Amino acid sequence: MDKPNSLIQNWLDKIGNPYPYEYEHELRLVRKFETDEFAGELYEQANGPGTTQRTLLMLPKTMGGKRPAVVVPFYSPDLMAGYKLDTLERTDEPDIAMALHLVRRGYIAVTAEAYHLTYRELELDRQDFSRWLLSAEALLSDHPGWTGIGKLIADTQLLVDLLCNDPRVDRNRIAIAGHSLGGKMALYTGCLDDRIKAILGSDFGLEWDRTNWSKPWYWGEKLGELKAADMDHAELLRLGGLKPFVLIAGESDSDEAHDMIKKAGYSESSQYLFINHASGHRPPKEVLDTGYDFLQTCF
Repeated sequence: MDKPNSLIQNWLDKIGNPYPYEYEHELRLVRKFETDEFAGELYEQANGPGTTQRTLLMLPKTMGGKRPAVVVPFYSPDLMAGYKLDTLERTDEPDIAMALHLVRRGYIAVTAEAYHLTYRELELDRQDFSRWLLSAEALLSDHPGWTGIGKLIADTQLLVDLLCNDPRVDRNRIAIAGHSLGGKMALYTGCLDDRIKAILGSDFGLEWDRTNWSKPWYWGEKLGELKAADMDHAELLRLGGLKPFVLIAGESDSDEAHDMIKKAGYSESSQYLFINHASGHRPPKEVLDTGYDFLQTCF
């Protein structure tokens, strides 16, 4: 996230920094496995002092040289992979399995746990949403100069590191794609990390008031500071270099988000794709396929 620009620095200052936060960036292979659709490599990846995130690297069945790759952040790897990692059974929600969709298209894909599962050991079900508040409170208590969105960006950038250090990946063709929470992570990491060349986000709330940006696991009370300074995601997209951008709207995003994309400076159809399926939070598979088609034109 090292960009020599005072406006970018405003965003980085708001995102903040953790202290102390020194740790060995270790990556330990847990196991390899095969499914009918991809080869999997499951890792434990250090993501902070004394913490790790389960990280899944998904490889096409046929490689044939260096491959383009996509980072697919989300709550946990299982839904994005379309497989339960503990049993390798198929999940019940394949239509949202973005990493699986992309590995079928020949991309290498990587996805991992979000910090509500990794920051503190909690005796709660993995699906218990109260994990987010408890983890965010612990994070901000330990690192009052940081933000939840900063932690999400930091953990997602570790996935970019993994791809860039893998000789099977074409480092010049790395994209990021995410739905909902994953879309938020994709937007910020994609705009602030020059290694990412294209961004796809699905229904994450491009406008501040369309979704829960004020929750402590994102911006918390700092959201008021951003609004007072007239900082919005149009500015973030512009400062990120107007990378090829797909926004799939449905519920948390609406047609007004298209205006923000234009405000950022996008004008040509080759630069961006906006789709509003207006059918709820989850995108239909055919809409996702249209977004993936656009990503392919970027490489």
